[in-house]
This record gives sequence, structure tokens and C-alpha cells, in this order.
Amino acid sequence: MYEFARRRPRPRALAAGFARLRRGRVWRAAAVLAAALLGGWLGLALGGQVMTPVGPADVNLSMSPSWRGETVVNVAPLGKLGFDTHLAPLRFEATISEIRLAAAQELFENPEAINRLADGIVADVRQGVVHLFVRAAAVSVAGAGIMGLLLFRSWRRAGLSALTALVLFAAAGAGTVGTFNPNAISEPRYTGLLAGAPQVVGSAEDVVNRFSEYRGQLATLVGNVSRLYEATSTLPVYDEEDTTIRVLHVSDIHLNPAAWNVIRSLSEQFQVDLIIDSGDLTDRGSAAEDAFADEIARLDVPYVWIRGNHDSMGTQRAVQDQPNAVVLDDEIAEVGGLRLYGAGDPRFTPDRARDNPDETAVAATGARQAAAVADADPPVDVAILHDPLQGEAFSGTVPLVLSGHGHRRWTRLADTGTRMFVQGSTGGAGLRGLDPGADRPTPYAASVLYFDPESRRLQAWDDVTLGGLGLTSAQIERHIEQNPDRELTPASPPPASPTGTTATTPPASGSPSP
Repeated sequence: MYEFARRRPRPRALAAGFARLRRGRVWRAAAVLAAALLGGWLGLALGGQVMTPVGPADVNLSMSPSWRGETVVNVAPLGKLGFDTHLAPLRFEATISEIRLAAAQELFENPEAINRLADGIVADVRQGVVHLFVRAAAVSVAGAGIMGLLLFRSWRRAGLSALTALVLFAAAGAGTVGTFNPNAISEPRYTGLLAGAPQVVGSAEDVVNRFSEYRGQLATLVGNVSRLYEATSTLPVYDEEDTTIRVLHVSDIHLNPAAWNVIRSLSEQFQVDLIIDSGDLTDRGSAAEDAFADEIARLDVPYVWIRGNHDSMGTQRAVQDQPNAVVLDDEIAEVGGLRLYGAGDPRFTPDRARDNPDETAVAATGARQAAAVADADPPVDVAILHDPLQGEAFSGTVPLVLSGHGHRRWTRLADTGTRMFVQGSTGGAGLRGLDPGADRPTPYAASVLYFDPESRRLQAWDDVTLGGLGLTSAQIERHIEQNPDRELTPASPPPASPTGTTATTPPASGSPSP
């Protein structure tokens, strides 16, 4: 009895044994999973691609793991279009490898060939995607099995690694199909490196000496991006029957002459009906800068402008002198089928000796202006205020408020139904953005807004971003307004302005400024 009790395993020893057993099993399971992931990833990277004919082109379809599920169309060397089509961690990429010239020539010469292409292209893509999935599954399973065999020297564990890879791939494939969003094609994202883009420059003197060459390169960059986007996107549709009102929104040019090339190229490529500039055309509002406004007359569409905090009354008069300019200073005007309200910034910040209104006074000015247009008949479609702080008061009064001022693009849909749309700097923050000592040049930003001609509501917009001086990147992002005909709900009354707070008017150009 004593001997039996002494040899009986103790509870602590049993627990330790089970712990070692569990640790061993967990380690082996983790090792098998790691082999499946690593081997499957290598298999996809090396063999997860197929070549398939799509119309007159040979297209290389590939699949790879990715933290972000997306589909990419690569039009090398011009750039890429990305679509957020699914949530599963797989990236699908289609690259045009070769254009068969005979088939392409037939498309141009024979209209019936285009109809045949439209009928057969879906079948071509579907067949290519099926082949891609089959091949990707095979290479990922094979890669996991080979990796398991190399790591464990065991056929059993290699088989477990291959089986694990197959299960993971099937789960990712099911997630792709289950979360696939065909509407994502309406919101493409373009990025790319284009030939003829601006090059890195050295000192400020070099910038001035080479500016005319740089302007031409930037204009070419914009044209190439726009043509590529037009050819690979469903919107916008440019034809005689299209009645959509297209508006180019720019802001904060800050005396940068290269901005005119950007504006001219975008207005021509996107065939806009009018341009809205939400202020800060100049840097100091001086008389010497007035000639900068003469470039407005070279644009073939109406140019709606409001005064920014860097623009003087002299600047405003210089813009008013342009034959196609529409200057709004606490006024309503109908331009291009839209009812627009605009007001200048109550400050003139280049003159620091002047008592400029503070933020509270700017907000109070906006509140007074919003109250004045709340009962306008017909109602205002778009309000234009340079500082979004001044524009916030129009929330619930107008469907859309356009602003600038911060040199950073953002948008927000308020609970009142008003969308605040703040533009970045179309002039790359002006000549200050050309400082070679800056860590990151300010990008050139503009947006093309699409309005329904009947409801005069915003339907969609394209955000255009060009890399600042020394960069060659370009991006166009499509956004769709999900509920364009939403009702407006008046906001709660703003707090009363402090006693003695008044809005002031900027001085004439030539006033002292630092």
C-alpha cells in the first residue's frame, strides 16, 4: 500500500506533463500555420498570375495577399486605377501586357466589332478570373506543402500545411465573393508617375529661372492624367447630350503662376461650365500683385471669386476688371445654372498693424450673412466663404458650402444636411511651397464638382491632387454623394456676438503689410 502510494503520480507532476503536452501541440499547430501562410504567400507571389485575352489586349491577372482588399488596373507606364471592391485580404491586379494591333485597328474601322467586343469582354474577364482562382489555389497549396516539407521533414506535417493553406485560401475567396461591391467601380482612385512631370529644383533662384519650363511640364502632367482618367472611368461622360453642371473648385493660389496652367488644363479636360475660387489669390494684396489677376481673362468660362484674408480691396477691383469674372461680396448671383452666394473674408492679415477681427468676430459675421440669405427665393445652392469658420454658420441654410484657407482638403456632411467642402491649395501654398528647405512640398489641389441641372444638388466630385515641386505623383479620386436630395434641417441659433464686435472691410491695395 505504501509502495503504491509513493509511485502514484503527484497532481503537480500531472499538471506539468499536460502543460508540456499542450505547449508541444500549440507549438506544432503554430508552426504548421506559419508554414501554410509563408508557403502560400510565396506560392502566390511566384505563380499567382495568368495571362488572358480581353478584347484586343492581353491582360496579366494576378492575385496576392494584402492588408487592404482592392482591385487595381495597371495601365503601365501611365499609372494605376484602384477600386475598394471587397474586404477580404486579397489584392487583384490587372495589367495590360500587350495590345494586338490588328484587333485594335478593327475596332476603329468597324463599328460592329465594338458591339462584339462589348458582348464578349465580360466572358473574357470571367474566364480569366476563374483561371486565376484555380491557379492561385494550386500554387498557394503547393507552396505551403513544400514549405512544410522543408521545415518539418515530415510528409504528414507538409500535408497539414497544404490543407491549412487550402482552407485559408477558400475562406479568403469566400470573403471576397461575399463582400464584393460592384458599385466601387464608380469611385476609382488614380495614382501614377507620369512622363514630363516636374523635376527636383535647387535654390530659389533656380525656381525663378526655370519657372516657365516647369509650368509647361505641369500642364502636360495634368493633361495626361485627365485623358487617362477619361478613358478608364465611367464618369464623367463627355458628350453633347450630357447636361451635368461641372464646376472646378480652386482656392489659395497665393500668387503661384503655375496654378493657372493647372486650372486651364483641368477646365479644358473636364469641360467645366464655371470655376469657383474661394479666395487668397494673392499673398500680400499689394498693387504690384494686381496684374496677376489678368490671367483670369484667358480662361473661357465664368470665374466666380471671393476675397480671402490675403486679398485686398485692390485685388478685388483687379479681379472685377476681368471680363469673365464674377466677384461676390455679400451678394447672390446665378452663374452656370447655379444660385451662388459669396462674401469676402472680413480680415486682411498682411497688414498686422490693422485691428483684424478675431475668430469669434469672423464666426459672428458668418452668422449674420447666413441669416440674411436663409429666406432667399429662389434658394441659394452654394455658399462660398474663404474661412470654413465663417462658412459653418450656413449649416442648415444651404446644401453646400465651399471654403479654403487651411491649405488642406477635407469635407464633412453635417447633421443639418449641409456638406462643408474645404479645398486645399491650388497654388501649392504659393511660392512659399517652393522652398527647397521644406520637408514636404505642398501638393496642388483642386476638385471637379458635378451638379444635377434640375435639382442643382451635388451628385459627385473628383478630387485632383498633383505632387508639389520636385514630386511627380498625381492622383484623382472619385466620390459619390450618397443622398444628394436630402432635406436641410436648420441649425440651432448661434450664440450672440460679443458687444462691440464688428466685421471690417480690408483696405485698398498698397496698404502697409509686413
